[in-house]
Amino acid sequence: MSDRIALQGEQGCFSHLASLEIYPNAEIKFCSTFEETFQLAKENSRYKIVIPIENSLAGRVADIHYLIPKYKLQVHAEHFHKVNHNLLGIKGSKIKDIKTVMSHAQAIGQCRKIILQNNLKTIISADTAGSAKYISEKNDKSESAIASELAAKIYNLEILKSNVEDESGNITRFFIMGKDKKHPELSDKKYITSCIFKLKSIPAALYKALGGFATNGVNLCKLESFSVKNTFDQVNFYIDIEGHIESPSVQKALEELGFHTQKLDVLGVYEAHPFRFKN
Repeated sequence: MSDRIALQGEQGCFSHLASLEIYPNAEIKFCSTFEETFQLAKENSRYKIVIPIENSLAGRVADIHYLIPKYKLQVHAEHFHKVNHNLLGIKGSKIKDIKTVMSHAQAIGQCRKIILQNNLKTIISADTAGSAKYISEKNDKSESAIASELAAKIYNLEILKSNVEDESGNITRFFIMGKDKKHPELSDKKYITSCIFKLKSIPAALYKALGGFATNGVNLCKLESFSVKNTFDQVNFYIDIEGHIESPSVQKALEELGFHTQKLDVLGVYEAHPFRFKN
């Protein structure tokens, strides 16, 4: 039975490229929104989702941190994908012809230099490949899109300029998530444990909650806060911990964290991707 993957975007989007790297022979379902992918995996355990979490240039991907606690899917793995953006136009067009550029907000944010240099009007869309598809259908020389080389091939577009990201080494981190818990057995491999928690509303709660990681020698490789629904007085915290949840030091650190939280959810335990160890 082949893997079934759901992702947000059209054919040729960067989630599509990442999915092909992870699951070359998977059956892929393209969804119009991130929430649609989460809902599908929640209702059908045969589907995994490949979801972008953060980008090295543009930061975290909006909405994902709110969908994770809502649907309570488990993180099965992480994947780091190198992103190469391309400025695309219809066949026969030149950079001097274009007046607008369409793409996902993350891609627009990663390619500000070429946009400013050419005084282009930006149009935000749901995804990069969908933008490529749109300008292909419009067939207007004044319109362009920022998307992948695969999108250019799929939608028969001209690559007006390659590698238009502001900085080289543009990397997006993806989660592979599913309904079922799949914690690997503890071994001498390197692992990440990801959690979301809400603190008790008392002074120094965060300081005390994180103290257990220091006293037990456990490294936090990510700590982020994001607001709870429409409030400004409470936040959720997302953390990535270096280590396996069955490691005694991680267990002790999480136990101490639990004393100071209203809610603590373990999102997953998974092998650290080799990209983390590149110099």
